[in-house]
Amino acid sequence: MKRDLAIALALPLAVLAAPAWSHAFLDHAAPTVGSVARVAPSEVRLVFTQQLEPAFSTLQVLDAGGKRVDNGDARVDRADATVFAVSLPPLPGGKYHVKWRVLSVDTHVTEGDYTFEIAP
Repeated sequence: MKRDLAIALALPLAVLAAPAWSHAFLDHAAPTVGSVARVAPSEVRLVFTQQLEPAFSTLQVLDAGGKRVDNGDARVDRADATVFAVSLPPLPGGKYHVKWRVLSVDTHVTEGDYTFEIAP
């Protein structure tokens, strides 16, 4: 009886706390945030803390002038839904801006951006 009461009292607290853990935040990226690459990457690969909903997530790479330079094929990895990537054509040296907006499978949206450079 005491165990049932303890579970009944704890359950609402667990439900209230769950949303704090459910956002998909950027865990790490390649190229890394603020890095200077000597060789142009063939893709931008982002890893998030939660699985993503592919149909409602976007990823873009822009050049210093704000022109989109990725291949437009952003995709969530089928084997690991925390991984989001987009391929890149051969890029010249310069500064690039990565922008994303993702929806985690539990319906929470997060967005962000970062820059990296390719050495001339």
